[in-house]
Amino acid sequence: MTNTLAVIIGVIIAALFAVDYVQYDWANTVFLMRKLTALIEWIAFWR
Repeated sequence: MTNTLAVIIGVIIAALFAVDYVQYDWANTVFLMRKLTALIEWIAFWR
């Protein structure tokens, strides 16, 4: 991965967080973090 591509991906992710904050009051981010936490716990169970 080049530095340019990493910066572009970082900017896109930051923009998505900004849109989620402005329009949806963190609802999507909270939902995704809860699902990610559940996934991590499920994977740790099978380890």
